[in-house]
Amino acid sequence: MESATLSQIGLAGLAVMGQNLALNIAEKGFPISVYNRTTSKVDETVDRAQREGGLPLFGQYSPKEFVLSIKKPRSIIILVKAGAPVDQTIAALATHMDPGDTIVDGGNEWYENTERRVSEASAKGLLYLGMGVSGGEDGARNGPSLMPGGSHTAYLNIHHILDKVAAQVDDGPCVTYIGEGGSGNFVKMVHNGIEYGDMQLISEAYDVLKNVGGLSNDELAEIFTEWNRGELESFLIEITSDIFRVEDVETGNGHLVDKILDKTGMKGTGKWTVQQAAELSIAAPTIAASLDSRYMSGLKEEREEASEIFKKEGLNEDINNVGTVDKKRLIDDVRQALYASKICSYAQGMNLLRAKSVEKGWNLNLGELARIWKGGCIIRAVFLDRIKQAYQRNPGLANLLVDPDFAREMVQRQAAWRRVVGLAIQKGISVPGMSASLQYFDTYRRGRLPANLVQAQRDYFGAHTYERIDVPGAFHTEWSKLARKARV
Repeated sequence: MESATLSQIGLAGLAVMGQNLALNIAEKGFPISVYNRTTSKVDETVDRAQREGGLPLFGQYSPKEFVLSIKKPRSIIILVKAGAPVDQTIAALATHMDPGDTIVDGGNEWYENTERRVSEASAKGLLYLGMGVSGGEDGARNGPSLMPGGSHTAYLNIHHILDKVAAQVDDGPCVTYIGEGGSGNFVKMVHNGIEYGDMQLISEAYDVLKNVGGLSNDELAEIFTEWNRGELESFLIEITSDIFRVEDVETGNGHLVDKILDKTGMKGTGKWTVQQAAELSIAAPTIAASLDSRYMSGLKEEREEASEIFKKEGLNEDINNVGTVDKKRLIDDVRQALYASKICSYAQGMNLLRAKSVEKGWNLNLGELARIWKGGCIIRAVFLDRIKQAYQRNPGLANLLVDPDFAREMVQRQAAWRRVVGLAIQKGISVPGMSASLQYFDTYRRGRLPANLVQAQRDYFGAHTYERIDVPGAFHTEWSKLARKARV
């Protein structure tokens, strides 16, 4: 093929995300070749490109034709299921690629798999990027948040395309070079962990307002719309408002949200986030509580049986008895509790990113990560700009909670936060995310914890020693002997 007819980039894997990202790239003026093992997907994508404005998108029907249709040095994005399918796709394409060409994996891949592939690609003279893509179907089509990590040269080869394809915010496109190795995938993983926390906290706010405040779906829609005009402005708050407005078209009776089975699905990134937090000794209780809540939601049949058993044993379920609850005050308290809880969730995610960055030498820029999450991605929110500013003021900030602006807001909101958690507990409403966030705040703000007793116990039964607050060094005490003497 003549070089003038070659595509500037290629994309393999034309499921929902791949198809929409390919159309986005083409719409931004970059001729793109697309390939999928199922040829009907290629035809479908080409047809969409024609229908959506005659976009410069070209279907290819074999790995060889696909690779050879792209201008050198080639850059090929693959969007297939994580794990073995990625390796299989790479093997099929790499046979026809030349040294200096780039493979970009845009899936939710485990970061260590990406690090292995970076090494394997390098041995063949190929460059490799593991690129987190956030924003779902709509983001992929109209502007996602992109988190590429791996070969910096590979990033430089395609950053002019990524800059145009990514979501655009006031301070630039929502893409940046994350760092070496699997850093892009790791950052996307933690993004998803924060997303788990965000969604859980919003669902708890809904539960309290509905089952303690007695609010209708129409009222909830208005409340979330109002919240989306203030400090809680975010994609998730916006879509939640929309969800409460949708009626059930299947039956024509009531709202759809009330007909949805209360079992939450997941794809693994939340679990990976919690596992990594444990391995790095980083407290992430809000994210962990959100993961546990998804596990508990899966026990639908057990929960229904338990509900009946406890009713027979006399448990009085009066959570719908609003009593003397002041609705206006409850709504404002829940707003403040949700905001404070969300800050704790983001703080935990940022601390995990920093710890991994230190371990791996990635040199992650936390303020820049907050910036690229301001648009396109699922957790985009107005306060991400304030998180960016906090890390710009102090790149070595120990925790978001102690940034002066956030610290002031946490103190201002903590009374309302406690009222919401306390009321929920009284009414038998589980708020694990809000409770975990509040306990995180209360633990972090205390200069002295009861850990001294735990250390004494460890030394008593295991001779693990302890440190003192008044004398340096490690100490061991024969507790049982001294306790026997004291009893005499």
